Amino acid sequence: MDLNINMNLILVSLVFGSIGMGMFIYGKNTGQMVTLGAGVGLMLVPYFIPNLIVLVLVCVALMAVPWVVRE
Repeated sequence: MDLNINMNLILVSLVFGSIGMGMFIYGKNTGQMVTLGAGVGLMLVPYFIPNLIVLVLVCVALMAVPWVVRE
């Protein structure tokens, strides 16, 4: 059984998951649904994208959503 573990992917997932947790808490406390949703997305996306470059691009786009979509 070969577990091909990419440590870069794990580190990037941890960083973006932590940013997503912060965005989730901030969105929940301020009542901003866009920020809350982006935070949830940042926490869930690393589970489903195994490619490092695609993961970084998707997470950067999710981080930009609250600044592009103003409530």
